[in-house]
Amino acid sequence: MTDGDQSQPEPAVPLGPPHLADPRALQILSTEHWSLLTARSLAYNEFFQRGGMFLTLLSASLVALGFVYQGSGGGPDFPVIVVAVLALDLFVGLATLGRLVAASMEEFRALQAMGRVRRAYLEMVPTLAPYISTSTSDDAASVLDNYAVGGGETSGLLNLAHGLTTMPGMLSVLNAAVAGALAGAIVVAFGGDSRLALIAGIGSGILLMLLMMWWGVRTFSSADRFLEVRFPPVQDEG
Repeated sequence: MTDGDQSQPEPAVPLGPPHLADPRALQILSTEHWSLLTARSLAYNEFFQRGGMFLTLLSASLVALGFVYQGSGGGPDFPVIVVAVLALDLFVGLATLGRLVAASMEEFRALQAMGRVRRAYLEMVPTLAPYISTSTSDDAASVLDNYAVGGGETSGLLNLAHGLTTMPGMLSVLNAAVAGALAGAIVVAFGGDSRLALIAGIGSGILLMLLMMWWGVRTFSSADRFLEVRFPPVQDEG
């Protein structure tokens, strides 16, 4: 066999599109994926820590009010003390809720970026598609599929019920209850009777709950409007 008859080994054909053929691409994408997982883990930890801090403060303040009532016998100054303590609880609760909503948006952006990374993985090796369970698109509905509330197949009532089971939803209910108790305490402190205090408390709690629901929907709707979609679902492409 002459040298001219010897066949040269053919170079390996890279998988996927040319812009992902660089051998460094997989390492870069893997690093990005792990950084996004870390960011989401930090958001989850902050959810529970901030929520736990508020619940601890709220329970401790209610226990303290119980001791004050026992010590003072519920004198005329007690409603003023209740107003001061509940006002502080409400402020901390609203501040905690605001931070949790911001952290939720940070987690949402991390999930969107992870969908983009998974799309790159599939472009490298398309045969892995049956083994990827989460979405490889980055539109709002695909990101919400990670919470099992996307796709537009669930009713508004189910979405509302799901929202109330989340940490921001639970804190919204607690803040509404604290606001109602604060309004009732203010009425009593100014000499109002118990019936007026009850009406003021229920009305204030419902009003604040509606305002927080409106604010939450508006926040996520604004994020949806300004969301940059780079990889829409396959059926929407083209």
